[in-house]
Amino acid sequence: MRIDFLFIGKTKKDYLAAGIDDFCRRLKRYAEIDVRILKVVKPASKPALKVKQEEGALLLAHLEPKSFLVVLDPGGRPLSSEKLADCLRDWRDCGKNHITIVLGGALGLSDEVLSRADLLLSLSKMTFTHEMARLLIVEQLYRAFNILNGTGYHK
Repeated sequence: MRIDFLFIGKTKKDYLAAGIDDFCRRLKRYAEIDVRILKVVKPASKPALKVKQEEGALLLAHLEPKSFLVVLDPGGRPLSSEKLADCLRDWRDCGKNHITIVLGGALGLSDEVLSRADLLLSLSKMTFTHEMARLLIVEQLYRAFNILNGTGYHK
């Protein structure tokens, strides 16, 4: 299985970047991992909708057409760690071997990206920084693979 992560903007907090790197290294035991950091569209005098559209076009341009798209969105479907593991198993068993995880910019995602999503996923009803959300999704995918493989990580 291959998992691509598309993130808008760099992870600025060193401790979060280190955590993301750590879990990406761990994930490589189970899947091919590619993390792509895309350029932030500077709002300057642009309206929020224009920024979201430009970032959305950038995200969609980096998306492989046959990839199964999981978009992190506060209005998305909340899943337990076990349910996420079930999803991974189902995707694998159905031949969806290329998954792309998208986390947009600070202003959210364009309608074009949201409508292209195969799954809108919410990490929590709580609000997290985008950088924190990156760490959480990478860790949760690692946890899900461990659940599928019966290791002791998920306890």
